[in-house]
Order: sequence, then structure tokens, then C-alpha cells
Amino acid sequence: MNPDEKNELDGMIARVSDPVSGKIQLLQMVQETYGWLSEEHMRYIAGKIGTSYQDLFSVATFYAQFKFNKPGRTVIKVCRGTACHVRGGAQVLKEAKNLLGIKPGQTTEDGEYSLETVACVGACALAPTVVLGSDVHRRMTAKKMAELLRESGGGWKKAEKAPEPTAKKPKAGKSKGARK
Repeated sequence: MNPDEKNELDGMIARVSDPVSGKIQLLQMVQETYGWLSEEHMRYIAGKIGTSYQDLFSVATFYAQFKFNKPGRTVIKVCRGTACHVRGGAQVLKEAKNLLGIKPGQTTEDGEYSLETVACVGACALAPTVVLGSDVHRRMTAKKMAELLRESGGGWKKAEKAPEPTAKKPKAGKSKGARK
């Protein structure tokens, strides 16, 4: 860890009135600054506030808000709320996983994209929704997911056209439950 990071962490510790009882606040400050909680940062903080790394880590792992992997330059959040689920959000998430080659909570090898799921984006009338960076994309489909990645630059910027969606189209013919 470089001296600037140490100074920044020391400043965060100084801003918390009681760092031992204010562990969550301190961890939130670190994540807000760096985008995640690295082991190196948590070990440094634990030593400074007089607790063990294991204690600090156990607090952080209890809460879903904390991230332990460095996020990609572009974070993709797929909504899993009820409206998004009913309108095909699971297929959009499946397509994102297939195209990026990662699962939610992971980052692509090139560090370009992170994939996350969220309980609700708050744009239910536009479902299913995906947030890329800070932009909300509405009425998403598998095809739109591929186009969105191509248009976002990053790992797809060299592609001449959007990757083909991997989701299978339903077969033509009678639908399930149709009466004869």
C-alpha cells in the first residue's frame, strides 16, 4: 500500500469518533473511496484501531453491501425485482452472464466489467431494467443486452457488430396448454 493510501485511511479513522464501535461506518467510507474492501486495507485498519483482521472481516462479511473484489471499470446491475422477473429479467441476466463469461459478483479478466444483481432499480414500469454505470436501460431483452455491451465500448469495442444473443428462441407451433 502506498503512503497516500495510508494517509487517506488514517484520515478516515480520525473522522470516526470511536473506530472500534464505528467499524461499519469506517468500512463504508473505505468502500466509497476505493469501490471495494481489499484485504490489505482491512488489515491496515484493523491494526490501527486495535482489533484483529478476522474481527473486521467478520463484520464486513455479515453485510451484503460490502464488496471484496475490485469492481470493473463499468458496473452492470441487472434488476431482479418482481416486475423485472415477470417481464424476462432472468433471461437478461442469463445473457449478461453468457456474454461476459462471469457470474454476479465477479469482474471480467480484463477488469472492464463487473456484473451485479440488485433487488430493485425502482423503474418497474420500464421492466426489465439494467443499469450500466449510472444509466438505466429499459425494457431489456437478450438481444438488447448484446447491443448494450457493444455500444458501451470496453471489451466489445472491437466488435463490428453486437455478439449474437445466446438465448434460444421458442419453437414455432402450438403453445403449451393450448386446447385442441
